[in-house]
Formats: sequence, C-alpha cells, structure tokens
Amino acid sequence: MPIVIAVSLILLVLIGFLGVFIVKSFAAPKKIETINKLIKQQKYSAAQKAAKSLIAKDPRDYHAHYYLGKAYLADHKNELALMEFRTVADNAIFDAKLPETEFRKQLSQLYLKFNQTDEALKEFLLLTKLEPTNAENFYQCGKIMEQQNNAESALGFYQKAIKFNKKHVKAWSGMGMILFRAKQFGEAKKAIDFAIRLSPETFSTYYFLGKIQKESKEYSAAVKSFEKACRDPDYKQRSLLERGTCFMLAGAIDNAQLEFEKAVKSAKDEKAQETLFARYFLASCFEKNRKIDKAIEQWQIISKINKNFRDVPSKLSEYKDLQANDSLKEFLTCSNAEFIEICKKVAMAGFNMSAQTAEEKKWGCQIIATEVKKDDWMNMRKQLFLINFYRTTDPIEDAEVRRTLDFAKSKNCVKAYACTSSEFTSTAVRFAENRPIELVSKDKLESLLAKAGI
Repeated sequence: MPIVIAVSLILLVLIGFLGVFIVKSFAAPKKIETINKLIKQQKYSAAQKAAKSLIAKDPRDYHAHYYLGKAYLADHKNELALMEFRTVADNAIFDAKLPETEFRKQLSQLYLKFNQTDEALKEFLLLTKLEPTNAENFYQCGKIMEQQNNAESALGFYQKAIKFNKKHVKAWSGMGMILFRAKQFGEAKKAIDFAIRLSPETFSTYYFLGKIQKESKEYSAAVKSFEKACRDPDYKQRSLLERGTCFMLAGAIDNAQLEFEKAVKSAKDEKAQETLFARYFLASCFEKNRKIDKAIEQWQIISKINKNFRDVPSKLSEYKDLQANDSLKEFLTCSNAEFIEICKKVAMAGFNMSAQTAEEKKWGCQIIATEVKKDDWMNMRKQLFLINFYRTTDPIEDAEVRRTLDFAKSKNCVKAYACTSSEFTSTAVRFAENRPIELVSKDKLESLLAKAGI
C-alpha cells in the first residue's frame, strides 16, 4: 500500500506540472497577442507594462522582449527599442510570432537612426539572403558602402538593385554619383537623367544632377537643379550649400551669402559638417563684403565646435588685432567711398604725397600721386608715384608685386608703394629687393594710419 500511495503522489505531481505547462503554453501566446492589440490601439504604455510583466516572470521570453521593443518603437522611444531588439537578435529563435524578416527591417532602421552603419549593413546583408529579389535591401547596402568610400562594392549593390527593380530611382541616382566621382561624366549624366525621367518628383535626384552640372561649370543650370533638390528635407541644407558655392564661383557674393544664411538656419545638427561648411562660407562672404565683425562671429562659432576646422584658427589669429585696433578695423570695414578718402589721407601723412587720381579696385584702392614740396609754386614737371592699398588678409604674392611695378612703369611713375593689411610672401619680398617699389605690410600700415589720424 505505501508503494501505491507514493506512485499515486508522484503521478499527481507530474500531472500538476503538466497542467501548469499546458496552461502557460496557451496563456503566453494569448498575452503576446494582447500586447500586439494594445500596440495597434496606440495604447503604448499599457503594452509596455504588459510586456515587462512577462519579462519579469521569464527574462528569457524573447517574444515579450520583441513586442516590448515594438511598443517602444511605436512610442518613439527609439533608444529603448534598440536595446530590446539587440537582446532579441543575440538570443531569439525566429518563428511565426517573431518573424525574422520584419524584425531585421526594423532593427536595420534603428541602427541607421543612431548612425551605427556597420551594424545596419550586417542587417541589410542578412535581408538580401532572406529576400533575394528585394531591390531595396541591395540599395541600402550600396548606400552604406558608398558612405564608407567603398565605391566599387556600392556600385555592385546599386546594379543588383536595378536588376531586381529597373525603376528604382535612388539606385540609378546612386550609380550616377559613383560614375560621376569616377569622372565617367557621360555615363553618370545618363543614369541621373534616367532617374529623373522615371520620377520627376523624386527631388533628391536633382541634387546629383546639380553636382554634375556644377563640375561642368554650368552654374546657372546647377543652381536651378539644387533649387528643386531643396524640396527634399534630407537634401535641403546640402542643396542650399551647393547653391551658395555656385554663386560664389560665379562671383555673385551677395546671392551666395543669402544661400549660406538659409543653410545655417535650416540646420538640424549644429555640429554636422554641412552646418560648419555653411558657416565657414558665410564668413567668407562677410569677409569679402567687409563685414568683418560678422565673419569673426561665424569663425568663433565654428571654433567652439571644431577648433581645427580648415583655416579658422589662422583667420581668428589674423583678425585678433583688429578688435583692439580701431584704425585697422576702419581700414578694413569702411565703405568704398570712405576707404578712398582714408587712402588719400595716408598718402599725404605717410608719404607726403598728394593724390592726383584715386581709383577703386576690387582688391582696394590705386592712387597716382605727386610729392608735395615747398617749391610747388615753381612751374616744374612733377614726378609721379603709384600707391596701391590692399585690404585683404591673404598674403600678397610676388606676381601681384610684379604687376604693380609693371603698371607703375607704364604710367611713368618713378616709384611704387604696395600697402597691405596683411603681409607679403617671402618670394614677393625677394622680388622687391633692389627694385623701385616699397612694400608696406600690416605693422607699418598701422603706424601710417595712426599718423593720418584714422
């Protein structure tokens, strides 16, 4: 009898465990389906709470982790969603309740959101195996490869995308840009033109067309293409930046300034390279238009983000004295009419020269003058002198000194002076030695400005 009782008890325990297992087996899918329904009903907090409850009971319930990730994703809590999806990717066995293709598509997009391109590429490569005829997966692989400067592999993926979908506009555009960078301009133009014919409303394609036109120095056409590309939010800032550089290359500085200002205002990320370049080129426009204070303001903003961005440190160093030197600041920033009057005063106070002609130049002011002497009452032919004033921060090259001297000779000037708010290159200094031209760099110009009462 004791044996019979013991066996009966064991059987009862086993039946109990089996019953619990069967109940859990039926209850778990029901609870998962409830979470899914809550997500569809946009009751994200309730869905998260239900999923967390399942995970608390069983941390290895990867279906619950997956649906918690989905609830976070729907609730725009992307970082939390990524954490849950990573847990699933590292541990889960995929089935009907946890579909691998859908999961990897969601995970790849999360990686892209957080700029984890290497991880995103792994997911897209897996997706090309799961969906071997889906062009989008091949396109995404190509796009990441292109960003990683692996042009050859990128081109191969774009070609596969086109193989499976001949109307994949972005794959045609991507292929066009790779061919463009490889200097296969004819083939690149064909690919971009075909993409535009396929979908004239895919405005990002016009960005690539604009790049090709800009390289061909078709600035007017490029500006129009970049204008269309601005309608794509992802390409707006880049297109404004390109429009600005087209205007700069065409010499339309005021138009360029407007585009760079728009590019700065449209920035989504102040630390992005596009934003830094927009500020850099905007500062360049301000500098060319003698708005030095505004240029300095932009360089200072850039410097706070990236101290070594291009030549910003040297620009700030060049203009460091300007903020403490009112005379040099006036020389560099005053209007053209005021500048000519300043140059006349410096010619008189610094060189004892009276301006006979004073002509505005792109680089500054050119004066032909005569020396003021006490015996001016005598009817004698006066000797002519050439005085050039350069308001620039770039060093004056020997070619400019040579040109100045040649011009002085053509006007029968006995001597020339070259005055600059910057410096002269060593080759310019060597060229001027033993020749009838005197070089006046920034330090000496400052003393002349002070002497003239500027």
